[in-house]
Amino acid sequence: MNRYQPLRSPHGVQRAVATCKKILVVAGIIVGSVVISLLLAQQAKAERLRDLASIAGVRHNQLIGYGIVVGLDGSGDQTTQTPFTVQSVLSMLQQLGVNLPQGTQLQLKNVAAVMVTSSLPPFSQPGQTLDITVSSMGNAKSLRGGTLLMTPLKGADGQVYAMAQGNVLVGGVGVQAGGGGGGGNSLTVNHLSVGKISAGATVERAVASSLGEGNMIRLELNTADFATASRVVDAINDKYGAGIAYALDGRVIRVQAPSSSDQRVTFIGTLQDMNVNPAEQPAKVIMNARTGSVVMNRAVTLETCAISHGNMSVSVSSDPQVSQPNPLSGGSTVVTQNQNVAIKKDGGKVMMVKGGASLAEVVKALNAIGATPQDLLSILQAMKAAGSLRAELEII
Repeated sequence: MNRYQPLRSPHGVQRAVATCKKILVVAGIIVGSVVISLLLAQQAKAERLRDLASIAGVRHNQLIGYGIVVGLDGSGDQTTQTPFTVQSVLSMLQQLGVNLPQGTQLQLKNVAAVMVTSSLPPFSQPGQTLDITVSSMGNAKSLRGGTLLMTPLKGADGQVYAMAQGNVLVGGVGVQAGGGGGGGNSLTVNHLSVGKISAGATVERAVASSLGEGNMIRLELNTADFATASRVVDAINDKYGAGIAYALDGRVIRVQAPSSSDQRVTFIGTLQDMNVNPAEQPAKVIMNARTGSVVMNRAVTLETCAISHGNMSVSVSSDPQVSQPNPLSGGSTVVTQNQNVAIKKDGGKVMMVKGGASLAEVVKALNAIGATPQDLLSILQAMKAAGSLRAELEII
């Protein structure tokens, strides 16, 4: 008798077909999920072009000016120590038609000499307002409650581009009790010698822009990278056609734009919203020698190396000892210093790090040997000198 009988029941055939359909549906769902995950992963890496590059000629311009803050509650400059404050007040009074007698000694407490700074955004037009920062340049204790008098703000070319004036807002408070001169108690919260004036300056002159000249614009990458520049060029040409964009070097990309100003603005707006996958940044380790901070990106890896770490501390102490003479011996008391020198050495550890270690493994290995942030500075420098650190080392 044959062990395997052919399937003749129609119900069995239907069940087999239904099972196959279910398997195909599940397989389709799995494949679809994998494809969607890959697409989302690629999309997550993409960045907007506006975050990767800027338009040449579209930039901020720094402004600076010297002014006077008046109306302070006795917290202004001490005129005997800041003569430029008195000179500024005398010059201002002369311009206003007030002439003081020769030899007049002004004792001012409610005036402070300040520097006023601001940033002129691109395409700013006369009449627009700017936020300004007012900073004391003398020995004023506080600018709280003061008023900035009209101050011209100049650019790098010496031309006046804005005029500033208004009430200074200081985000802090200071209290002193028991008199001045270093006596009594005082309490200071936040910084009192710097304040802000919202919309405190008015633009008087516009900065000429070359963006509207010709039909070419230049994109300047924030970080020079040949691979990223090539990808930006490919993305623009794929969308607008071949030859629209071409790279001049690893930072600058020239793009052909419409001649009409209205169409050019629309083109640039659409261009900046394009998504581009930038190239992976090179491995870099940044160390701050003053604070001991160490920052590494995920591209940092190590070659096989052995790291040893140990601490040695030397302490020197002096204990005075007094030697008293015997009674009626005619001797004198002698004080001697007993010097104690102690050397303490912590047990060092040797850690083997395998080649190709990732950032997580690097941090784990350095923590395992008990390295502090200050110790990492010397350890990473030694690893770089030994050729074990696959990263650019930058000390700030």
